[in-house]
Amino acid sequence: MKFAKKYETYMRRMDGELPGVGLKRLKKMLKKCRSGLQSHHDDHDDGSSAGRCPGHCSVCDGSFFPSLLNEMSAVVGCFNEKAKKLLELHLASGFKKYTIWFNNKCHKSHGTLIQQGKDLVTYAIINAVAMRKILKKYDKIHYSKQGQEFKAQAQSLHIEILQSPWLCELMAFYMNLRRSKKNKGAMELFGDCSLTFDDDKPTISCNLFDSMRVDISLTCSICLDTVFDPVALSCGHIYCYLCSCSAASVTIVDGLKSADRKSKCPLCRQAGVFPNAVHLDELNMLLSHSCPEYWEKRIQMERVERVRLAKEHWESQCRAFLGM
Repeated sequence: MKFAKKYETYMRRMDGELPGVGLKRLKKMLKKCRSGLQSHHDDHDDGSSAGRCPGHCSVCDGSFFPSLLNEMSAVVGCFNEKAKKLLELHLASGFKKYTIWFNNKCHKSHGTLIQQGKDLVTYAIINAVAMRKILKKYDKIHYSKQGQEFKAQAQSLHIEILQSPWLCELMAFYMNLRRSKKNKGAMELFGDCSLTFDDDKPTISCNLFDSMRVDISLTCSICLDTVFDPVALSCGHIYCYLCSCSAASVTIVDGLKSADRKSKCPLCRQAGVFPNAVHLDELNMLLSHSCPEYWEKRIQMERVERVRLAKEHWESQCRAFLGM
C-alpha cells in the first residue's frame, strides 16, 4: 500500500478529530504547477527553463507553501497541546490529579493512557513523514531545493513536529507505562519505542512501519554525559538542566525563564530557545530506572553542585544589597 493511502486510512481512523496534512489537495496543486511548467517550456523551447518554475509561480508562492505552513502549524499545535495534557494527568499527584480527572470527566485506566501516548507518538511521526514526502515531491517536480529550504524555515519557526520537546517526553511516557503493564492492542503502523546504550551513549528510538525511524540522542553536548534532570529547548535539543543554565548564563535560582532572548542554543545557534524550555520529567524517570547506579552517583554530585551554586547566588545578592 502506498504511503498516501496508509496516511488517509490512519487519519480516517482518527474520525477527523486531529488536523493533518492535505496530501491529496497539495498533490493536485503540484500537478497544476507541473502543467504550467510544461506549458511555459513549450512556449520557450530553448532548453534554458525546462522543468523549472517560471518566475513568480502563483501556485508555489501563493498557495502551496502557505497552505503547508498553516497545516504544519495546526498539527504541531494540536500535538503539543494534547501531549501536555496527557503528561500532566500522568505526572499529577494528590488533589491536583483528582482535579484534572474531574475536569476531564473521566478516570483513565492504565491501558487507556498507554494507548493514548502511543497514538500521539504515531500521529507525530506519520505527519512528519507526510510533510517530508510532499516537500520531496515539490523538489522533484521543480528540480529545486526550495522544499528543503522550507523545512529549514519550519524548524526556525519551531513548527517541525520532530523537534517538538513533547515528542521525546511522550516516548519516555509510553515506555514508563509499558514497563509496568504490557499493552497487547498495538497499532499496525506503530513499530516500538526503545532505549539503548551503545558505547555508553544513550539513545531513545521509535520505528514507524518501514518509512521512518526517529533517534534522539540523550547525551548532553555540553558535559558529554547522559542528560541528567533533562530539559528540551524550543529548538528540540536536550541538555542537563545545570548545563543549560550555564549555557544561558543564568543561575539555577532564577531559572531558564529569565534567560536573555539573545542567548543561543550551543548546537544549532538559534536564539530565544531557553525561556520556553520543557522539563522532561518522564525521560528523567525512564533514565533513573534504566541506570540506577549511575543515577544515584549523579544525584549526589548534583546535590553538592546545586548547593554551591545557590550559595554563590545568595552571597552575590547580599553583597549587591549591601553595596559591597
